[in-house]
Amino acid sequence: MSKNLLDNISNPSDLRKLNPEQLPELAKNLREFIIDIVSTKEGHLGASLGVVELTIALHFLFDTPNDLLVWDVGHQAYGHKILTGRKDIFHTNRQFGGISGFPSRKESEFDAFGVGHSSTSISAALGMAIASNLKGEKEKQHIAVIGDASIASGMAFEALNHAGVSKANLLIILNDNAIGIDPAVGALKEYLTKVKSDRKLAAQNNIIKALNFNYSGPIDGHNLPKLLTELERLKSVKGPKFLHIITTKGKGLKKAEEDQITYHAPGKFDKISGERIKKEASLFTKYQDVFGKTIVELSEKNDKIVAITPAMLTGSSLNLMLKKFPNRTFDVGIAEQHAVTLAAGMATQGLVPFCNIYSTFLQRAYDQVIHDVALQNLPVIFCLDRAGLVGEDGATHHGVFDLAYLRCIPNLIIFAPRNEIELRNILYTAQLDLKQPIAIRYPRGYGEIIDWQNPFQEIEIGKGICLKEGNTIAILSIGTVAEKVSKAIDIFEKENTSSLIAHYDMRFVKPLDENLLHSVFEKHSVIITIEDGVIKGGFGSAILEFAAENGYQNKIKSLGLPDNFIEQGSKERLLLKNGLDSRTLSEVFSRLI
Repeated sequence: MSKNLLDNISNPSDLRKLNPEQLPELAKNLREFIIDIVSTKEGHLGASLGVVELTIALHFLFDTPNDLLVWDVGHQAYGHKILTGRKDIFHTNRQFGGISGFPSRKESEFDAFGVGHSSTSISAALGMAIASNLKGEKEKQHIAVIGDASIASGMAFEALNHAGVSKANLLIILNDNAIGIDPAVGALKEYLTKVKSDRKLAAQNNIIKALNFNYSGPIDGHNLPKLLTELERLKSVKGPKFLHIITTKGKGLKKAEEDQITYHAPGKFDKISGERIKKEASLFTKYQDVFGKTIVELSEKNDKIVAITPAMLTGSSLNLMLKKFPNRTFDVGIAEQHAVTLAAGMATQGLVPFCNIYSTFLQRAYDQVIHDVALQNLPVIFCLDRAGLVGEDGATHHGVFDLAYLRCIPNLIIFAPRNEIELRNILYTAQLDLKQPIAIRYPRGYGEIIDWQNPFQEIEIGKGICLKEGNTIAILSIGTVAEKVSKAIDIFEKENTSSLIAHYDMRFVKPLDENLLHSVFEKHSVIITIEDGVIKGGFGSAILEFAAENGYQNKIKSLGLPDNFIEQGSKERLLLKNGLDSRTLSEVFSRLI
């Protein structure tokens, strides 16, 4: 049995003691280590397996962390983390109190830049390279590894445009595996596909060369000798350089190579066969599937409906729409800004665009939401998946800012469904003949209703509802946190044998149901607002503003997420830590009686 070379490597200085001939064996060891951990602890798999050789070559040849290495997207960086001092704690990856699933500057000096969203690496590494020039650090190297279809984003193009005239000592490595989570799309993807097979195209008619880069490749990203030779050569080339490598996402695990979409983040699986370990089937439906199935049903009757997503077909369940209505479904790649303005353009022509973007990723298109949609009062339907706490992906992916950053935008309706039926009905309502934009935000994971596919009912815009009557405390909740509130009230009333608490689902953060709120404030002495978003500027702030504007003196307590970034961990664990679990909420109710 060959010696496991990884056992003696704690950081890149250990790696650099090996002979180049030993590196393929190390690559085998590193792949086995990643597979072993992720098979039981879960996480992103395919992307990191695809860059094992590249990761080893970079840390072998470059003087990291003095030379600066930026990963893009961040889920490629598992091998990087293992080789840079986190091997012994890698089993805590994405867990509460453990290491992040993405590069994090506060976690390691080897993580030159925090990466959770995509397409940021070229801008960041260029900024570092310019800084090195200004400081006289002429020999310092700056490397951006951009993969998983991230180079098709507008931000990457902006950075390429600048970098090409910067004279900065910058090496961009395109990890070309032709897939993000779903297969890559667009003209650039087709061009890169041609480059792989047409060496004349790569040598002459090359758009990267046209941007003033020293282009090399494409080369096999799994061939360590070739990688080492080319990277060694590029170390001495001054100015902006571009290395195009071809890799296979999921390399080294047959199932991951064959099913790259599923094995992007496969859950638990058998580390030998690669077979996924099936979880017990749920009786309930994921919110994303409620959306996906409902939009197909609506589209069968409304031929004006179109669907748009920035590279999240499977994650948003718009793959169902694509299958049924391929000509009305648009995956625009990792391009949130384009997705929003594309939807706006469609709306001007009488189409009914459903623009499905994860809550955290809509932040990347904030100006377009304001300027291109809301300012023109165009009826775009924003469906914000993964709103609230998302769990193990952590701070970069929690959808906790949407209520706060959307609430200040004129013309925009904001709705958060309490359950699957409410989501289904607001999707129906939005496509009827809405004259303004609406944002519908819903969580990751399963609902709690089995029979949710009932006949559609129109929801009155700006109308909240009373879920439970009471006479002392009024709880105002928004979205699916209502379920935690209802359980908390049950706990409280079992222990206090009285019906002191009323519960209202406000449903709309904007417009608020002011008639209902006047009634609530006049009837109850204590008002508690509860949301699964940041307290600062969110739903609770809207209620406080209403009270101030109308001269109410009721005691108001706002509960939600604090003014700091929330770490990774299971959703239930994070709710507990931040006081939004049912038991803690019931204790808060008791203290306010």
